[in-house]
Amino acid sequence: MYVNKTKEGIKVDNVKSQREWLKANFNLLSNIETDQKQKFQQPPIQKDLEEGAEIIDLPEVTRDVVIKKDVFDCLMDRKSNRVFTEEALSLEELSFLLYMTQGVKKVVGKVNFATFRTVPSGGARHPFETYMVVNNVSGLKKGVYRYLASEHKLIHLFDENNLEEKVSEAVSGQKFVASAPVIFIWSCIPYRSEWRYNVAAHKTILQDSGHLCQNLYLACEAIGAGTVAIGDYAQEIIDEFLMLDGEDEFVIYAAPVGKVSAE
Repeated sequence: MYVNKTKEGIKVDNVKSQREWLKANFNLLSNIETDQKQKFQQPPIQKDLEEGAEIIDLPEVTRDVVIKKDVFDCLMDRKSNRVFTEEALSLEELSFLLYMTQGVKKVVGKVNFATFRTVPSGGARHPFETYMVVNNVSGLKKGVYRYLASEHKLIHLFDENNLEEKVSEAVSGQKFVASAPVIFIWSCIPYRSEWRYNVAAHKTILQDSGHLCQNLYLACEAIGAGTVAIGDYAQEIIDEFLMLDGEDEFVIYAAPVGKVSAE
């Protein structure tokens, strides 16, 4: 039983209170006028382009990069990888990984529109943006990018001389993450889900983040690459690194990706 005492500067009661995030609150929605019910404008399905940004076309997604075609093998071989070879990812492989984690297959509706993607999302809200730190991808210069899922393109955001050092600080000193060929960093824009689900949105957001990272694991397995889910990062530092406000948009998950040695 949790009691009201302090342990390592944190009230133990707070641990128990955090369990509320894991519970369904859909029963509360019958008494709540959600923004959708009030016919407030739906939030955009994708962030606006930064002014003057460089846009990069991605190769068409095909099966050509897939070397492990049996889904049974991909599922059975899936594991967390923290050691990557020095081999670069190709732009075709990166295109494949991006599409398999957040690719838009179809846009439906004219007013309350939604996107159908390669991963499920509660109410088809898809509250995420995909950022990448690119260290070693053929055809791309080093730097930080954002995925334009609706167009299947990249936008180059910025580059810094000490990029690896800054990323290492942002991921709590995990140097194997910072030095990976590419680091996927997913941000969350909660209002995309809150607009429809209000207080019930946050459980679905957490579930959805797991869906997209598992897709990354399986997509990596299919192309001879590997990844590992990273939940240990310095929230304020990583949000500031990506120039996010930390409230209406903030980092929720990360995963380094690289080629792995065949066993």
